Amino acid sequence: MSEIAPPQDTLLDARGLTCPLPVLRARKALKILPAGDTLTVLATDPGSLRDFQAFCRQTGNQLVEWDESAEGVFRYLIRRTAA
Repeated sequence: MSEIAPPQDTLLDARGLTCPLPVLRARKALKILPAGDTLTVLATDPGSLRDFQAFCRQTGNQLVEWDESAEGVFRYLIRRTAA
């Protein structure tokens, strides 16, 4: 009997990169994740919120949550959906 592995979280540090690079790197990282796993992206580009919202709408991945730290670092939690 095989056991199902619990979902895993992967971290992508895109701080210091300007768009579209954080989204492009997230797209690449998500492609290799199994459905149900999550990707946490750290970014400093203020335009990244709009970009990640649009990216998730277009790809069907789920933007589970996002926040911004006092230091201006955005954190996005994206769940990979079945493709």
